Amino acid sequence: MGVSLKDIAERAGVSLATVSNVVNGYRPVGERTRQRVQQAVDELGYSPNLSARHLRRGRTGLIALAIPELTNPYFAELAEIAIREAAGLGYTLVMENTAADRDAERLLLDGSRRQIIDGLILSPVRVGRAEVLDRRAGTPLVLIGEGVYDTPYDHIAIDNVAASHAAIRHLVAIGRHRIAFIGAPPGDERQSAQLRLRGYREALAAAGLPYSPQLVARTDGFDRMEGRRTMRDLLALDEPPDAVFGYNDLIAIGALRALTEAGRRVPEDVAVVGIDDIEEGRFGAPTLTTIAPDKEAIGRLAVRRLVARIESTPVAGPLTVQTPFRLIRRESTAARAG
Repeated sequence: MGVSLKDIAERAGVSLATVSNVVNGYRPVGERTRQRVQQAVDELGYSPNLSARHLRRGRTGLIALAIPELTNPYFAELAEIAIREAAGLGYTLVMENTAADRDAERLLLDGSRRQIIDGLILSPVRVGRAEVLDRRAGTPLVLIGEGVYDTPYDHIAIDNVAASHAAIRHLVAIGRHRIAFIGAPPGDERQSAQLRLRGYREALAAAGLPYSPQLVARTDGFDRMEGRRTMRDLLALDEPPDAVFGYNDLIAIGALRALTEAGRRVPEDVAVVGIDDIEEGRFGAPTLTTIAPDKEAIGRLAVRRLVARIESTPVAGPLTVQTPFRLIRRESTAARAG
């Protein structure tokens, strides 16, 4: 016979109601009491029937995380954090790969899976504010990334303009004057790229450096191949850049490859900075200087906000939360000797 809540109550010396509150998270319980109950749970090996619990509340216990690039290491790392956080809150997280496709994002917003998920975390790329506002699904929604702003939904992001400022200030501080930006989109659909480009331009102006359209490389994608291709184009200029700021780490890593192939020294000839702090950037030769968003905070907060909305728990703070970031200096921007 399995362990019951009554068994735990007897072991911990508390009431059945207290055990239920601790195990199900119904209401706050004092820390010392909670620890006693948790110790009894561990000692007796109690495992709650989460499926039955969710069904009693009219839910499935499933939440979805929809991302545009399943192969992007940034999203893989973010997903791992979100899966862990969801499990700790008694939910199972399922993955959706939209492949940055407008129809796929619309289907998720409109509730194509509303019968099997209790809520959705979405990183939008193609859909805009109007489409988010017009969604028909009634399930809770949390937005991550910078695709859509000014909606009545929770939104977890970093300040992309400030992140670009930090990257350019660093490059200026190590003596760079012709700083390129790789990753400008051909249109207005990738809001985060527009914000990072804006921050790039503002930071150049603040440093007294001219803005040159030649040094802004537009890309069709945001991967290593695009970084390599556009870096080659920049090196072919009459006056090539002495520094590069990539929209993300993948583009920056592609740029590093092109520089190596062209026989350019990094950072002596060209310094490189990315954004995302993916693991790959920590093990390259040279290692990559990057703007590191707090992925732990993004993943955990997105899941917590979604679960709070699902369970109708009051949520404090603004709908839009900008999580911290920091500049991590590595070999790709080591200061020039002398």
